[in-house]
Amino acid sequence: MSSSKNILSSDVEIHGNLKFSHDLIIDGKIEGEVTSDGSLTVGENARIKGEIKTKAVTVFGKVEGNITVSERCELKSNAELLGDIKAGTLSIEEGATFMGTSTVGAAATRSSGSASKSPMTPPSPSGSSSSEDSSKEKRLAAAG
Repeated sequence: MSSSKNILSSDVEIHGNLKFSHDLIIDGKIEGEVTSDGSLTVGENARIKGEIKTKAVTVFGKVEGNITVSERCELKSNAELLGDIKAGTLSIEEGATFMGTSTVGAAATRSSGSASKSPMTPPSPSGSSSSEDSSKEKRLAAAG
C-alpha cells in the first residue's frame, strides 16, 4: 500500500463531519468532527471548530475543540488549541497556546470512565467539612 497525502487548501471551507483514510493536510476551515485512522496536519492557515479523533495530529493553525489521538499530538510554535487533549504522547513547542486539560500516556487510551467516577462518590458522613461542602453544592445546584 502506498502512503498518500490528501490536501484541503486554504480556500476550502467545510461545514459538517469529515472522515478520511491515510494522511490529510488541512489548510482551510472545518466546522464539524474530523475522524480518521490516519494522521492529520492542521496547517498554519487552518481553523477547525470541532472534535478531532485521529491516529496522530500535528497542529500549526487554530483548533477549537477536543483532540483525541491514539498516538502522538504535536502543537507547533504558532498553534492555538482551545480544548482538551487525550494522546499517547504530547509535544508542545514554545510559543504554542493551549487552553484545556491533557491526558497523556496509557490513561489516554483507556476508557474515560474512571475519571467520571470520582465526582460520583458520596461524601463521608463523619466529616463536618464534607457535609458542609455537600450543602454548598446543593445550594449551587438549586440556585443554578
